[in-house]
Amino acid sequence: MDKLESMRAFTQVVEAGGFAAAARKMDLSRSAVNKLVMNLETDLQTQLLHRTTRRVSPTDAGRAYYDRCLAILADLEEAELALTRLQQEPRGSLRINAPMTFGTWHLAPLVVAFMAQYPELHVELVLNDRRIDPIEEGFDVTVRIAAEPPGSGLIAHLLAPCPLVLCAAPTYLQRRGTLAHPDELRHHACLHYGHRAQDNSWNLVGEVQHTVTVNGPLCCNNGEVLRAAALAGLGIVMLPEFMVGKDLEEARLCPILVDYPPPSINIYALYPVNRHLSAKVTRLVEFLAEKI
Repeated sequence: MDKLESMRAFTQVVEAGGFAAAARKMDLSRSAVNKLVMNLETDLQTQLLHRTTRRVSPTDAGRAYYDRCLAILADLEEAELALTRLQQEPRGSLRINAPMTFGTWHLAPLVVAFMAQYPELHVELVLNDRRIDPIEEGFDVTVRIAAEPPGSGLIAHLLAPCPLVLCAAPTYLQRRGTLAHPDELRHHACLHYGHRAQDNSWNLVGEVQHTVTVNGPLCCNNGEVLRAAALAGLGIVMLPEFMVGKDLEEARLCPILVDYPPPSINIYALYPVNRHLSAKVTRLVEFLAEKI
């Protein structure tokens, strides 16, 4: 049995969620992929997959083995790429995903500058605020702003810290008054970031952490909309500094509760384990880390 080929087939089945999709990606027949995985299970004397008529998913043992297979296959790719990496230039297709506002305001100019350096590169830049699965949706690099990077199957490269700021327009504070303690947020109009109005907890850190359930006239999964509402005096907003920094400098927005800052979050570049020595991915991540 070609164990490496069987391991590749197994990882493809897990990522694709089925044998037919994995077979198409590997340019093999469905039966050939099924046989490779069955041979692997026989050799290991362990069931790796739950099989139903609708979907295939890994067992607990299969999930653990999948993570190890990714590492082994990545090490093999590293050994092969190391021989030619110095001679390689980024070329071919590069799929990038990022949040809408950060992507429009900050990432897009950097991607354009990167492409100018490597004219044989063809970039597909997808901007949205939907939480995607980078592996399942086939992205080479995903930029994500979060408190903690996600885990399995992805390498997270820290690009920069991303401070959050709690602020409101002067007109709102004149109308409703200033705040001295996080608990007072319960009695204010808060403009909440999220996909559902029910997900409305804000964390602030003083001597201890304060978790406050907030309410307000607007819940939105796009920061630009929330910023516009805050500038219009509709309420208090918690947004990244990169979005409101100029507004704060020019006093269109005022920081509030500065002694109780939100917990720090970061900007990460995420990429699948098996991409970690791809020249186009490596050069892009290095470029973004330097510029951001």
